Amino acid sequence: MSGTLPEAPLIALIAGEDSGDQLGADLIGALRERYPRARFVGIGGTRMHAQGFDSWYDIRELSVMGFAEVVKHLPRLLKLRKALVARLLAARPDVVVGIDAPDFNLGVEQRLKTAGLRTVHYVSPSVWAWREKRAEKIGHSADRVLCLFPMEPPIYGRHGVDARFVGHPLADRFALVSDRTGAREVLGLSQHVPVLAVLPGSRPSELARLGHVFLDAARRVAQAVPGLRIVVPAANVRVREQLQSLLATWHDRESAPLLLDGHAHEAMLAADIVLLASGTATLEAMLSKRPMVVGYRVSPISYRIARALNMLKTDVYALPNILARACGLGQALLVPELMQDDCTAEKLAAATLDLLQDSERRGQIVAAFEFLHQQLRGELDGQAADRAAEAIAELIDRPG
Repeated sequence: MSGTLPEAPLIALIAGEDSGDQLGADLIGALRERYPRARFVGIGGTRMHAQGFDSWYDIRELSVMGFAEVVKHLPRLLKLRKALVARLLAARPDVVVGIDAPDFNLGVEQRLKTAGLRTVHYVSPSVWAWREKRAEKIGHSADRVLCLFPMEPPIYGRHGVDARFVGHPLADRFALVSDRTGAREVLGLSQHVPVLAVLPGSRPSELARLGHVFLDAARRVAQAVPGLRIVVPAANVRVREQLQSLLATWHDRESAPLLLDGHAHEAMLAADIVLLASGTATLEAMLSKRPMVVGYRVSPISYRIARALNMLKTDVYALPNILARACGLGQALLVPELMQDDCTAEKLAAATLDLLQDSERRGQIVAAFEFLHQQLRGELDGQAADRAAEAIAELIDRPG
């Protein structure tokens, strides 16, 4: 241990991308309520820095996505991990919290735990979807795992790992009753026209693989629904450029999509239906209480390898469907999901039109989303960051 006084602990945080930076910033704020004199060090971004965090390395050093990119940067990442571990061992913080980024953080946590430091992993990998046995290995790295989803702690419990459901921070940022009227006013959309939000991915690689499929599907829906407004939020400048290139072939000006700089939250809230790629965005659409159609496609080689090795332990992929099953809403798919070979413009458009034309089903989906939103908030008081801070504080204050 660092030898600091309990009221002034040294707390190390390691965040690997933008979402981790937000989680880290919220966590620092909650921990500072308990320890006003605490010092926070490690790896973080601008949001964490604004909370008084001392980042030893640039968070962009860890922002590597995809197998090919990881291989390309592996020597640099291994060198960084070695340097970080050495620095943390020298500093002896009272606790080390790895925020997501499991490929990097779990290795760091394991070395530090072996050396006697207390470690926490915040955001469980998807052990409910594939390779459940990872839960046991994660227990070798982390003294405690902080889970965002209620179905995760029982899985860790089967492997003797201390895991705590702290709730999902996104559930705190979305109102239980959504404001469609306000969102349409912000985006300048009429209150009286059907609106389709299209989100084919937030990364360039996803757009290259999925963008033309989703926009072709949206075009087909527009041809069948007079007056439909289509909104497409761009996550950043590079994504906007890709979307503009894809939309260059859209010749019908009346149905041409409205391309937005950001505003993904407002786009979802304003929509009647959301057509989107599988991922965290599906959780945001669920919390917006918007019926959705989900699609995704990985490279055929990656898909065949995963199937051949039996790595997947689920036959559903969209988070709302996984949560619905875990929370007792039955085995039927709550939202349509079209994966891999089924992810075609024709099938995505047909599923979207089915939802647009079935108001009763949309109402049932919204009611289910409201229930799931409450499940993600949990029964405990406070927000997710407060509950995470409480779980970490228990380790800091534990004698020995």
